[in-house]
Amino acid sequence: MSEDRLTLMRELVDTLNTAADSYYSGGSELMTDYEWDAMFDRLKRLEEETGTVFEDSPTMNVSADNIAGTKEEHEFAALSLAKTKKPEELVKWAEGRKIWISWKLDGLTLVVTYDRGRLSKVVTRGDGHIGTNITHLASAINGIPKTVKDTGHLVIRGEAVISYADFEKFRMESGEDYANPRNLASGSLTLKDVSEVKKREIHWIPFTLVHTDEEILSWGARMDYLEKLGFATVDHEAIEHPDLENVNAMIDSFTEKVTSGVNPYPVDGLVIAYDDTAYAATGSVTGHHATRAGYAFKWQDESVDSQLEYIEWSCAASTITPVAVFKPVEIEGTTVKRASLCNISECERLHIGGKDTVLSVIKANKIIPKVIHVSKTEGKFEIPEKCPVCGAPTQIHISENSGTKTLKCTNMECPAKQLKKYTRFVSKPGMDIDGISEQTLARFINEGWIHNYGDIYRLVNHIEEIAQLDGFGEKSAANIRDSLAKARKREDTKVLFALNIPLIGQDVAKKLLGAYSMDELVEISLKADDPEVFSSIDGIGPEKSSAFVKWIQVPANLENFEDLRSEIEIERSQNEPSGNRCANLTFVVTGDVHHYANRNELKAYIESQGGKVTGSVSKSTSYLINNDLESASSKNTKAKSLGIEIISEDEFIRRFA
Repeated sequence: MSEDRLTLMRELVDTLNTAADSYYSGGSELMTDYEWDAMFDRLKRLEEETGTVFEDSPTMNVSADNIAGTKEEHEFAALSLAKTKKPEELVKWAEGRKIWISWKLDGLTLVVTYDRGRLSKVVTRGDGHIGTNITHLASAINGIPKTVKDTGHLVIRGEAVISYADFEKFRMESGEDYANPRNLASGSLTLKDVSEVKKREIHWIPFTLVHTDEEILSWGARMDYLEKLGFATVDHEAIEHPDLENVNAMIDSFTEKVTSGVNPYPVDGLVIAYDDTAYAATGSVTGHHATRAGYAFKWQDESVDSQLEYIEWSCAASTITPVAVFKPVEIEGTTVKRASLCNISECERLHIGGKDTVLSVIKANKIIPKVIHVSKTEGKFEIPEKCPVCGAPTQIHISENSGTKTLKCTNMECPAKQLKKYTRFVSKPGMDIDGISEQTLARFINEGWIHNYGDIYRLVNHIEEIAQLDGFGEKSAANIRDSLAKARKREDTKVLFALNIPLIGQDVAKKLLGAYSMDELVEISLKADDPEVFSSIDGIGPEKSSAFVKWIQVPANLENFEDLRSEIEIERSQNEPSGNRCANLTFVVTGDVHHYANRNELKAYIESQGGKVTGSVSKSTSYLINNDLESASSKNTKAKSLGIEIISEDEFIRRFA
């Protein structure tokens, strides 16, 4: 046996294990999935050729998430699935039996257990046999209800994932650097602060029912049972007769959902499972795979070489991100000429240089353009000393947790750092400018077009330039122009909310404008010696009054507001209730709602019917609305102690709608 091959195998094992440890614990991404798969396949071939397998080889061991905390052994081992990139192997594995195909979600697997209808524990997958108990974080993860209508023992396996949209929003608003949604999800579950985890918008999506006391032997029927209990399960489709034609057609169907953006969550392939769960359980265990538990299919990524033209530095929030702009190439039916390089550390890992550097590009998981390899470095990788948006000095920041290097702008007033404010400005509760997302705002800020609120309306002067931007085109530019035209007339309450004045939310805006017109509020504030001048208005108080008055009295803020007024028409809002079904009643709303789109919609209805909605239960509360009538929450407990009636949403609709 060649000593060189054993040395190479040892190096491959160590490199793969180090990358996996970082990947599964929320650390920095040391290599792309594409590189990991290629290295893994190479190691597997060497093992087959030499007949030698190291004890710690990733081909024989399940990668663990390594999340700190109380360890717990799984009742049912969460073994990994064998993987293939060949549809023919899926057909062979199916053996002509009915199968189900579903997403291979790219997140962190969590095993959730219920006993007698109540959540008893949430445990990470760990190494498949022992995981970490994170039950204390359950309330911060969407999709894990506290109670279900099942009186027995229920064990469900699912994936904790973050959508691409929520990932970009968090990354921009927080300024924290994460390589991808999966990296953020795993990193979030290492936190102890429930409120911080909740900000990450993690969704838990069940992908298999591991155990139920009910006798359900069909995988499809088990998923139906989970949905009947209220769970939003992974998308899944059945193939009654899995021949190559049917399997390829189903793979194409799922692939289309990825490339068209129908599926909002990151996925790294598909999973097939037998419908006959009794038959699936008869398989043997080979290495760390249960041979009939399921089979994973991964897309064959198409790698294309191109030449780097330049590196563009894009500022969003406080982070300045390098973007590779290269000669256009065709990848899987679309033209690609840009790919994010994430951060300085990733550029250094790739050994990227300047113009004419030769690089390889893929569309990771069929969606995200990604540079995976640099085969020829030309010139020098240069880090800008000034922010591309405001021109202020830049600074390299090194993360304490992962050691990742990112570039930051030192100017606290940089327009790019006001992204969150501009996002609120264009939002539906604000000026309701359709078609301008947070990512779009970030792009326009980097182009130097937005420095204040009025500039957003002056984007009409850049319509031709917008049409030329990568990813836009004439239709998108025309839609933005039309949206801006529609949004030039707005109610005063929406304008006041959109200004991002501290403590002035939708409710406070309505109360201020219910007492005074916009002009009166500004005039009184400018003349006021006492910032608490509006504190006598019901629901305002000294703190909110002071926040509003002090904001108006700052010359730059007033100038920004007056500039905005030159671009829009402000309408006086109608604050009179349209009905009286809730007249003279005070409600508190807590928990999830099912009939209304959200709690704000329910609140708006109550106010339109002459009612009042407050945030806490007191003696003046008429009703507490909570769909979980038996909840032991503080609001339920206080309502019971004060003798206040707790009603469900259904009961509210019956009485007051």
